[in-house]
Amino acid sequence: MAQAVNGVVAAGRGAKVTVETILVPDPGPGEALVKVQACGVCHTDLHYREGGINDEFPFLLGHEAAGVVEAVGDGVTDLEPGDFVILNWRAVCGACRSCLRGRPQYCFNTHNAAQPMTLQDGTPLSPALGIGAFAEKTLVHSGQCTKVNPKAPAEVAGLLGCGVMAGIGAAINTGGVTRGDSVAVLGCGGVGDAAIAGARLAGARTIIAVDLDDTKLRWAERFGATHTINAREQDVVEAIRELTEGNGADVVIDAVGRPETFQQAFYARDHAGLAVLVGVPTPDMSLELPLIDVFSRGGAVKSSWYGDCLPSRDFPMLIDLYLQGRLDLGAFVSETIGLGDVEKAFEDMHHGRVLRSVVVL
Repeated sequence: MAQAVNGVVAAGRGAKVTVETILVPDPGPGEALVKVQACGVCHTDLHYREGGINDEFPFLLGHEAAGVVEAVGDGVTDLEPGDFVILNWRAVCGACRSCLRGRPQYCFNTHNAAQPMTLQDGTPLSPALGIGAFAEKTLVHSGQCTKVNPKAPAEVAGLLGCGVMAGIGAAINTGGVTRGDSVAVLGCGGVGDAAIAGARLAGARTIIAVDLDDTKLRWAERFGATHTINAREQDVVEAIRELTEGNGADVVIDAVGRPETFQQAFYARDHAGLAVLVGVPTPDMSLELPLIDVFSRGGAVKSSWYGDCLPSRDFPMLIDLYLQGRLDLGAFVSETIGLGDVEKAFEDMHHGRVLRSVVVL
């Protein structure tokens, strides 16, 4: 039988979100019912509300979450009720061409729950990134649940479900940052600061934070930035070169996702350096670069989707680093809020007043 719980719903493009009663079915084959304990407020949820992802309204928002498995469906053998899990939106299939080539982090056929969650009148809900975790309980595919050490508080563990993993992974997995590297990060919100934290974990020698806001630059220093650049006051490319002996950085990570910032990333890297795009552009954006510059500068340009992470590998490792005191996940949490505060959290996030608001249930 379906359970009635509270959840945050975006009914239409640009409409304010509301807390509604939603119906969550019992798990079917391969599915898991999760009691959500905490869920971060991510820009992607705002993109859903604004219709920037697709038009499949109404949406059940929330995806950056942790909680406890309450029940599992037939065929689920690697989870049981009581397991503490982080939810992920890359439940690898194990059978697509990428998985079969040993690259499951690029899986082309990730899983979601088959049964819909609905409003009370039966209207199907589209769960954000196949999760829908601004809710007291949610139904997901069992592969979307990654077991981690339950000693980690849910409000910090859940952040690995999206933004923090995207940033750390952009530095370590996609960017391949290693000891002695110079790294520049454009945009010092949650993803950018996570990229800075990842670069520090990897042993980068120089970590340059770039933003338009001095408050965000001070946040970046907490995560390991050795230098800061206010892009309103300095030419970003020239400033990065000055801080890297005139060469440019080994790895430049664009955590903004705009044509102008990616051009800065492209030109601010050293010859044969790497530019990584992890900020999410909108569908209408386009990029123009002189082809001779692409040819003559060498190196590579990469996009980083979910930090090229493999949840089963990366989530437990990062939680262990947190518990060892080597990764300050708690520093990402600006405030904890309730389900009814999500609309205000969107406003605060839009104006850069918070790094992460986290819904605690």
